[in-house]
Amino acid sequence: MFPSSPEPSVDQVNTDYLESLVGYNARRATLVIIELFLQRMAVYDLRPVDFSVISLIFHNPGITSRQLCATLGILPPNLVGMVNELEKRGLIAKRPHPSDGRATGLHPTPSGLELLQQAEKTAMALEAEATTRLSVAERKTLIRLLKKVYL
Repeated sequence: MFPSSPEPSVDQVNTDYLESLVGYNARRATLVIIELFLQRMAVYDLRPVDFSVISLIFHNPGITSRQLCATLGILPPNLVGMVNELEKRGLIAKRPHPSDGRATGLHPTPSGLELLQQAEKTAMALEAEATTRLSVAERKTLIRLLKKVYL
């Protein structure tokens, strides 16, 4: 048996390697923004994915579920429940697609439009708060660079 030696202790955590990774930094930034988002959007009963879906519907009246799935990277079975819930809440309406008899267009309702306008103002304010240490130019650059990763 070996003589027992004291276990090493860490006084200062070295995160240099993790901080060199885009994914780690993107995730840390996301956690800050999502925490604020969840707090501020609770009043609208919107999760981040709900907000993205309803925002796309309002900015693209008549968009199809297939288009939503492709744009957001959502699997169709996962979108069905979200769309049904938004419709049940009276925020969107389904209408026949004008040129594809098999498709349904998703459209905003007046009450949904009102909710989304307020929610989008809230989203802009919380993002401004979360990025206060960035200049306007830095924020635009950050968005441009992040898009280069996923587009």
